[in-house]
Amino acid sequence: MALTETLDLLMFAAACLFLMAGFPVAFTLAGVALAFALIGYSFGVFDLSFFGALPSRIFGNAMTNDILIAVPLFVFMGVMLEKSKVAEELLETMGQLFGTVRGGLGISVTIVGALLAASTGIVGATVVTMGLLSLPTMLRRGYNPSLACGSICASGTLGQIIPPSIVLVILGDQISNAYSDAQRAIGNWSPDPVSVGDLFAGALLPGLMLVGMYILYQLLVAFINPKSSPPIPRDEGQIETIDFIKKILHALVPPVALIVSVLGSILSGVATPTEAAAVGAIGSLLLAGMRTQEMGLLEGAQEKSPFDFMDFGNRRPTIIATLSLLLMLVLISFFDLRLTKNEIETGDMIAIVIALFASAGLLWGILVSLGRVWRTNILKPIMRSTMEISSMVFVILIGASVFSLVFRGLGGDDMVHEFLSTMPGGTYGALVVVMLVMFVLGFFLDFIEITFVVVPIVAPILLQSDISPVWLGVMMAMNLQTSFLTPPFGFALFYLRGVAPKEVTTMQIYKGVIPFVIIQIIALLILAIFPELATWLPKVVFS
Repeated sequence: MALTETLDLLMFAAACLFLMAGFPVAFTLAGVALAFALIGYSFGVFDLSFFGALPSRIFGNAMTNDILIAVPLFVFMGVMLEKSKVAEELLETMGQLFGTVRGGLGISVTIVGALLAASTGIVGATVVTMGLLSLPTMLRRGYNPSLACGSICASGTLGQIIPPSIVLVILGDQISNAYSDAQRAIGNWSPDPVSVGDLFAGALLPGLMLVGMYILYQLLVAFINPKSSPPIPRDEGQIETIDFIKKILHALVPPVALIVSVLGSILSGVATPTEAAAVGAIGSLLLAGMRTQEMGLLEGAQEKSPFDFMDFGNRRPTIIATLSLLLMLVLISFFDLRLTKNEIETGDMIAIVIALFASAGLLWGILVSLGRVWRTNILKPIMRSTMEISSMVFVILIGASVFSLVFRGLGGDDMVHEFLSTMPGGTYGALVVVMLVMFVLGFFLDFIEITFVVVPIVAPILLQSDISPVWLGVMMAMNLQTSFLTPPFGFALFYLRGVAPKEVTTMQIYKGVIPFVIIQIIALLILAIFPELATWLPKVVFS
């Protein structure tokens, strides 16, 4: 084995070792890479001039990347919805709707997890919220602790595959760059672009398939072992039908409207994923402003906001702002609202005037909602969480850029290409190996490290064949989702362990997630056999 190949393998092993030891991810990746770059330089097998490409990688791939702007916006949306008690109301309502069915509480957790996945996309917030609200209720109703814990953890990870998802945003950016590199390598200098919107559309059907498989498993367990998931007696907590319908609509309509606004604007071509993320951030702020007013949180708030003079103490500002936002999305779809044109048609001018009035209504609602979340003292923790999560993602991206640069400088690309090319089964044999490696790494590493380190190395090689980049991206996303559930370092397991009652043991949590990991593997095999599950919808939507 050549010295460069040995150094590459040792560098990768050292990075994994330090990460498992608990060192910070970004500094581990960059520090290990720099150390092995100096070792390679001392042996004369690494040229330090490779680091001349680092500034362009950092600024071009991270700091000035329009796609990655969606990350802090989606994070803001998720944290804002967590604080506005949307999940709490959804869980309570769905529990009443499905609770009388055997296994109904588990089904309600899965459905709420899917809705929160499509409106927040943050695993930690979803798992912690459902763990605090649902787990005590499920245990009190006689649910098997392992089944209850597994249902909550698995449902919380749906935010990684159901769009809009931070994983899909980051993975879409990496797949797009890898596909461009792969096509240039085979002489195609004008390949069709791959966007985050393509991955969003491609992941929608596999994500819904996974939700259905979770529900089928819970129904099967309830049928085989009724004592594991008993129903709630029908005479408990009954309310009038009309009032119950109103409660369901009140709990479902706001998050569903937000999901439709974000995903609908992407799939209809009205907005890019980054623009849709901005729509989601504004929508979550308006929803939080409405909920703080409805729950009476403003009554005990002592601090005043600069926008109190605009607040009439009712829903009118947020309702007008929401309607204004929807009106603007409709106008963008049918009219050209650019003011920089030499000639503006009459219809477009009327639409521009209407859009200006709608902008004023939207601004009013935004300022009122900001004032309300300011007064209830939740704006500061929301901004802090958004800043911390976004900074973590971008700092890891910088560290991963240094790691991949040194890996390539030591000839790692050629080594990986040669290794995958000699796999039996050709491209699909190589794909199986890559999926197995990513699955094993998920036991020890987070999805962000795997995405930033592994994908740029293997994806350009795989995409030089005729496989679909959208299908590959969705396959990787579903594979990475298992990293949140696999012991010993699955983050969903840690999140639930932190909020679970003391009588729930760690082994019960581990035992509960194993069937759901198996379900995810089965779903991954189904997606591998039927690639159309990922490729059909993008072709229809973006044809």
